[in-house]
Amino acid sequence: MQRSWSDGLLRWLNLSLLLLYPLSWTAPLMRAGLLPLFALDEISVLSGISALWQTDRLLALVVALFALVAPIAKTAGVALVQFGILGRRALGPLGLLGKFAMADVFLVALYVVLAKGIGVGRLETACGLYLFSACIFVSVIITAIESRQTS
Repeated sequence: MQRSWSDGLLRWLNLSLLLLYPLSWTAPLMRAGLLPLFALDEISVLSGISALWQTDRLLALVVALFALVAPIAKTAGVALVQFGILGRRALGPLGLLGKFAMADVFLVALYVVLAKGIGVGRLETACGLYLFSACIFVSVIITAIESRQTS
């Protein structure tokens, strides 16, 4: 009984990420003033990609891959494993997708540290950074738990 309850909880948590990721992409990651790259007051994942698209399309595509495609593909893949559509061996490659998504969180954190260190303008982190990071961390934990379970 305990195992089916925990399996149901993991499925629910994983499926909730499919709703929380898009919310985290629109929530502000940071509030910035007078930064050279972004002429925005609030920067979200989507507005950041849009601003990057104007200046560096390759970097915008890389960020979109890490921030949008990798997390959703991983979450959908884990859901397919949880519902028995994909085999459990798919969890290995799906874990790699989670690492790509973690790279995006690292890049945002690095940008915040650099911008604060340079002292150009004012920079404050916002709720979207925490929501996006929490989604990534929950996804990593779900995949780790799923990988340890036997079918």
